[in-house]
Amino acid sequence: MAFQDLLDQVGGLGRFQILQMVFLCISSLIVYPHILLENFTAAVPGHRCWVHILDNDTDSANGTGTLSEDTLLRISIPLDSNLRPEKCRRFLLPQWQLLHLNGTFPNMSDLDTEPCVDGWVYDQSSFSSTVVTEWDLVCESQSLKSMAKFLFMAGMLVGSIIYGHLSDRWLAESARWLMITNKPEEGLKELRKAAHKNGRKNAGDALTMEVVRSILQEELEAAQTKPSVFDLFRTPNLRKSVCLLSFVRFANFMSFFGLILHLQYIGSNVFLFQVLFGAVNLPANYVAFLALNHLGRQVSQTLFMFLLGVSILAITFVPQEIQTLRVALSTLGIAVSSMALMCSFAHGNELVPTIVRVTASGFMGIASNIGAALAPLLMILTVYSPHLPWIIYGVCSILAGLVVPLLPETRNKPLPDSIQDVEKERKGSRKAKQEDTSIKVTQF
Repeated sequence: MAFQDLLDQVGGLGRFQILQMVFLCISSLIVYPHILLENFTAAVPGHRCWVHILDNDTDSANGTGTLSEDTLLRISIPLDSNLRPEKCRRFLLPQWQLLHLNGTFPNMSDLDTEPCVDGWVYDQSSFSSTVVTEWDLVCESQSLKSMAKFLFMAGMLVGSIIYGHLSDRWLAESARWLMITNKPEEGLKELRKAAHKNGRKNAGDALTMEVVRSILQEELEAAQTKPSVFDLFRTPNLRKSVCLLSFVRFANFMSFFGLILHLQYIGSNVFLFQVLFGAVNLPANYVAFLALNHLGRQVSQTLFMFLLGVSILAITFVPQEIQTLRVALSTLGIAVSSMALMCSFAHGNELVPTIVRVTASGFMGIASNIGAALAPLLMILTVYSPHLPWIIYGVCSILAGLVVPLLPETRNKPLPDSIQDVEKERKGSRKAKQEDTSIKVTQF
C-alpha cells in the first residue's frame, strides 16, 4: 500500500496514464491486422483437377462442341461422399459411359483415378489470386499452408523474446517497478513526470528522495537483491501461480488463434466472419470488466473458458449446411475468448509481485505465443480427422477452466510488491480459513 499512497499524490488515472494507453492501442492497431491477413491472402478457393478435355484452350478439346461443361465435368472428375466433384483426383480416362446414367450415381471406387498431375483449376469468384493458387498449396501440399502460418506465429514468439530486450523503451517505465528494482532515482523522475502531465505539478515538486525512501523503506530494502526468472519458481505459491497462469494463457491463445486464423473451416463467408469477430470484441471487453467487478477473477475466468471450450466443441459437430448456427457459435467463442483473456491479464498482474511482474509477464507471454504458434500447426491433423484440431482446442479450454479455481481470488486486494508478500498473504489466508473453520466447529 505504500506505493499506492505515492501514486494517489501524482494522479492514479490522469492524462499521463491515458496517453500511455493510447500509444499502446495505436501499436496494437498497426500489428493486429497483419496476423489476420492470411485469412485472405492464403484463402483456399474451390478447386478441382485440370483436365484436358474440359480446360484446354484449343477448340479441338471438345470434338463435337455439343457437350456442356457440366457434362464434361461429370465424365472427367469423380464425386466425393457428398456428391461433389473431387478436389484432388480425376479419372485416368474420360468415363463416357457416365453420360447415359440419368440421375443415378454408381459406385465410382472401381474406376481408375489419378492425382492432379497437370495442376488445378480454381474458383476465382471470391479471390482472384492467393498464395494457395500461386503455389498450389492444396491436396498433398495443404500442410504447407499450416506450416507457413506456424512460422509466422513462431516469428512472433521469437520476436517477443528478442525485442523485449532490444526495445528502446519509448513508453515510460513503471515507476513502481523502477523503485522495487532498486532504481529509486529513476522511479522518482517518472512519478514527477506523471504528476506534471496530470496537472499536479506542486505534488510532483514536493516529492523528494527522502519522502520516497521513508514511504518505501521496506520495499527498497527488499530490492537490494536483483530478481531473475528463477525467482518465479523458488517459492511454492508463486511457482504454482505462474505455472497455472501460463497454462491458462497457453490454452486461451491456442483456441483464440485457432478460431481467427481458420475462418474458412468455420464457414464460407470469411468477410462476414471477420467483421463479426472484430465487432464483438468491444462489447466483450466491457462484459469482462463487469464480470471482474461483480463475479471476481476466479469465477469469471472459469465461466468464460468453459463457454469457449463448449462453443468450439459445438462448432465441430454442427454441419456446414447450418451456417447461421456456426456463425453464432464461432462469434460466441471469439467473444468469450476475449473476455477470458482480459480476466487472465488482470488476474495475473494481481497475483504476481511487482518485483518480478515484468519477468512473469514475459514468461507467460512466451507460453501464450507457443499456444498461438501451435494453433495453425494442429490443422495438419485434419488429414486424419477434420474434427481433431477443434476437439483439442475445446478440450484444452475446458481444462484451463478447471485449473483457474486453484488460483487465489484477488478482487479488492492490494498488489503484492515482493515475493514475501505473496507467501505471507497465502499463509495468512490459510490461517484465517483454519480459524474460521474452528469457530464454526465450536459453535456446534
